[in-house]
Formats: sequence, structure tokens, C-alpha cells
Amino acid sequence: MVRKEIQEETDRVTGKSKQISPVPIHLSIYSPNVVNLTLIDLPGITKVAVEGQPESVVLEIETMVRSYIEKPNCLILAITPANQDLATSDAVKLSREVDPTGERTFGVLTKLDLMDKGTNALDILEGRSYPLQHPWVGIVNRSQADINKNVDMIAARRREHEFFATSPDYGHLATKMGSEYLAKLLSKHLESIIKSRIPGITSLINRSIDELESELDHLGRPVAVDAGAQLYTILELCRSFDRIFKEHLDGGRPGGDRIYGVFDNQLPAALRKLPFDRHLSPQNVRKVVSEADGYQPHLIAPEQGYRRLIDSALNYFRGPAEASVDAVHFVLKELVRRSIGETQELKRFPTLQSEIAAAANKALERFRDDSKKTTMRLVEMESSYLTVDFFRKLPQDIERGGNPTAPSAADRYTEGHFRRIGSNVSSYVGMVSETLKNTIPKAVVHCQVKEAKRSLLDHFYAQLGKKEGKQLAQLLDEDPMLMERRQQCAKRLELYKSARDEIDSVSWTR
Repeated sequence: MVRKEIQEETDRVTGKSKQISPVPIHLSIYSPNVVNLTLIDLPGITKVAVEGQPESVVLEIETMVRSYIEKPNCLILAITPANQDLATSDAVKLSREVDPTGERTFGVLTKLDLMDKGTNALDILEGRSYPLQHPWVGIVNRSQADINKNVDMIAARRREHEFFATSPDYGHLATKMGSEYLAKLLSKHLESIIKSRIPGITSLINRSIDELESELDHLGRPVAVDAGAQLYTILELCRSFDRIFKEHLDGGRPGGDRIYGVFDNQLPAALRKLPFDRHLSPQNVRKVVSEADGYQPHLIAPEQGYRRLIDSALNYFRGPAEASVDAVHFVLKELVRRSIGETQELKRFPTLQSEIAAAANKALERFRDDSKKTTMRLVEMESSYLTVDFFRKLPQDIERGGNPTAPSAADRYTEGHFRRIGSNVSSYVGMVSETLKNTIPKAVVHCQVKEAKRSLLDHFYAQLGKKEGKQLAQLLDEDPMLMERRQQCAKRLELYKSARDEIDSVSWTR
């Protein structure tokens, strides 16, 4: 049956020609009485291409044979007919090239029963010529006539045993000759190799198990099916994201420092760029003061003019205040995006990722609206009530006579008069600017940053409590590629653990 299977597969690959193919024929034979072993039957080395074969067949066969026997885990059976000159043996020649120390090579002499009368192979078998590290073994296989008559292997082994036991040349070596002895010799050597390599194999298996378990932890365990466990899983994932988001804000991860950059660089720069020089120029001050006086000029000080100048100047602070709110909002949105990407457990649930991102961004929108209202209120409060003491401390114009009175009617309409008014208003606005430079960051942090740390997903949590099992399962809809990868890792992990158990169960007592 084995021979028939090999012949049919060979014909299928080579088309019943004399061509060769490097494609191996894999034939699995199962038995409860043998250990797991891979046997490779390589083609014999040829010197000349026969009819129907290309000239390259010689090199192709040798290349094929080398590709197998060069492997360090391969044991080489250098088989040579005893009725041929060993010096011309290609098997021995190739074996010495790939295994110069001879650790992996076992010499096998066949056809001892076909040698010419008066000759024997004792010099080789006893190691006097062509010595190898392992002893040569002689065997007697079935003849072609035996094969044609379907002589079974049991009978063939019995004849082989009788040949060596009764041979006048090889009788003293009978216990170290034959196929059965070769099998025992190879088994013993294989056992010694396995013994020496078990620690390395065990170490490799344990390392592979650790790597697979680590990857499974990274991929996450399979999702539970009941709603309670699913809700718990979602909440744990949300907490993991929230923890990473807070780490960004608190400095445990990079990014939160950009919020300080808004207050330390962007806001002061925006305040410095406000067009107060143009707004408080003598020409504009004259225009505002004149419009504020109406048809009757002011008598002592342009009260209404001062108020209008200050009120319109303070209105400029609305722009930097809103810009600070929006800048911090942008930073917080970016930190949400980065935190979701850095939450490894979330990567397997794209639907939940998008839901958390949407909920967090909606919360940030609410915080931004509250922050904008608060900062605008700060600006409006500065306009609503002016600091009177500031103006009371301004130096008064003193007439030549030394009595503090208002400027003369002529002085009230000079450029110097309006320049002094602009300077006074500019000083007051500068004082307000310093105040807002400190209070706007406080309002923004209180309304946006602090709230984001405290209640970013509170609304999302409330909505989760209202969802049913089917809706929760939809949130935990995994990426199919991750599911497939987890299944592959789980199968490999099971195989490695099974292999480790097999090794641990072996008792090397012999």
C-alpha cells in the first residue's frame, strides 16, 4: 500500500516520465507502538542523465539531497552497496562535506550477501578503512526476487538474522549487524540528542508561551455574553481611557503642557496685539469725547468721554478671551483623540471607540460653552464697574497760580489734552489687561480642564445605564481581524502547552 501510494504520487507530479521533482511526497503513517519521527527517503546520486532526463538532473539531485542533509537536526544514513568500491561512494563523500565531524553520519553497508566469493567487508565494518565516528552497520535487504514474490518484512528480517549468525565472515559481528540493530542504534542516538536538547526546547516553548499569553493579554480576552459582564467590560474600558486622559493633563504623558502654553504665550501675545494705539490716538480720543459731550462741551473733565473710551477699549478683550477658550478646547479634543489611541484595550472595539470619542467631544463642547460664558462675564464685569481709585490717583493739572482747577477752555481742545486723556485710559486698560491675563486662565481651567478631569464621561455613563443587552453587545463589536488573530494565538498557545506537558511527562531513566 505504501509503495503504491508513493508510485501514484510520483506519477502525478512527474507525469510518468523520468524527470525529478523537488516537491516532497508527504506520507503519514500512524502506530501506537512508535515515537514521532520524520524519515526522509532521498533519491540516489546519479552521475549521468539517462534518456528522458535533462543534463541538469545530476546537479538538481545533488542540490536536493544537500538541502536536506545540511540541516543540523538531520541524522544521515550514508548507504553504500558492499559490492561497490567505497572510495567512489557519493553518499560518504557528501556526508563528509556537510558533516565533517561525523556526529550525524551513520555508515550503512548493503548487499553483503551479493559480494564475490572470497571477499568481505570486514575492513570497513571493523573500522580499519573509512572509519566513522559511529560504527558501520551491515544489513541484508530483500532481493528484487523477494520483492516480486511479496516476501513480507518479518520473513526478510529472519533471513537477515540467519545470514549474519551463520556467516563465517560476519558471525562474530552478528549482534552488531542487521536492520534491527541499526534501528536500535539510531534510536539510542536519537534519544541522546533529545536529552541534550530538551532544556533548550523547553526554554523555547516557555518563551513562546509567554509571548503568546502576552499577545493575548494585549488583544484582550473574549467578550462575555451576559449584559452585566458586558456593561462591566465597557465601564472598565472607559476608566482606562479616562485614566490615560488624566495622565496627559497631569503631566504623566505629554500634551497637557500645551494648555499652559495657551496661557503663557498665546493669551499674552493676543493682548499685546490689541489695537489700543489706534483706538487711543489723539484723533480718535477727540472724536469720542466730542461725540460724548453732545451739543454742550464738558466743564471740568470729559466723564462720558472717558467711560466711552474705556468701554469700547475693554470690548477688545473679548477676542483674546474667546480665543483662549477655543485653543484649550482644541488641545482637550486632541488629548481625547490621543488617549483613545493609547488605550490598548479599546483598539479591539472600534464601535465603542467612536462612541466614547463622540461622548467626550460633546462634553468638551458643553465645557467650552460654559467657559466662554464665564470669560465673557469677566470682561463685562470690568466694563460694568470702573475702579474709581485709579482715576483719583492720577496727577492733576495745576495752574501757574498753584490752585488745582480744570484746564482753561483753550487747553481743553489742544492735542496735548486729548493725548493726556488717551494716556490715562491706556494706563487703566493696561491694568485691566494684567487682571484679565490672570483671571481668564483661572476661568478656563475651572470650566474646561477641571470639568474634563472630573466629569468627561458622566453623561455617557448615564446613557449606558439605559441600554439593553443587545445595544451593549453592539458597542463591543470587535474588529474581525483581531478576533481571528486571537483564535490563532489561542490555538498555538494550546499546542505549545500540550508540547510542554508531553516533555514534562517524559521520564528519561534509561
